[in-house]
Amino acid sequence: REAAEQIYGPGLTFQIGMVTMCTNTGTYLDVPFHRYADGHDLTGLDLARVADVPAICLDRTGVTAIDLDADDLRDTSGTAVLIRTDHARHWGTDAYLTGHPHLTAGAAHALVDAGVACVGIDSLNIDSTATGDRPVHSILLAAEIPIIEHLTGLDRLPADGFHFTAVPPKIAGAGTFTVRAYAVLPD
Repeated sequence: REAAEQIYGPGLTFQIGMVTMCTNTGTYLDVPFHRYADGHDLTGLDLARVADVPAICLDRTGVTAIDLDADDLRDTSGTAVLIRTDHARHWGTDAYLTGHPHLTAGAAHALVDAGVACVGIDSLNIDSTATGDRPVHSILLAAEIPIIEHLTGLDRLPADGFHFTAVPPKIAGAGTFTVRAYAVLPD
């Protein structure tokens, strides 16, 4: 602030900060470049997939390996599909890091077939982390469906009738970045 006064004059100060962080911090969004070297990075993200998108919230609380089918995803083309597991309640504890809920490869294929806009989950990872395999990331990102992980507050959402936003900054060469994810409920 002192340097700002020297440039702008007495009483005219501005704060400018610097951030050094892992792009997978907090709630974040993945685009194809996260998984595929030839996939688009954050600069290629179609904002229509992640900004003010009609959304649904599927309650899968208590299920570890979450499967979805065409019936679960009826009329979801162009929709944000959020998966509620309530695992976010374990954030900051060892319980958050093990045995977390995740989607199955079959669920990922169903989401691609449904033509959803993006997929989010309130868990450590959309894939199981028991092995190094990441079929859900591979399937969704190959279809250019953004993934949002570490969501919170899904227990406060209705099953449908709301809009969802999770927009990252436009950064070349980045396949994932922190977002401020939020839902807008009807009046």
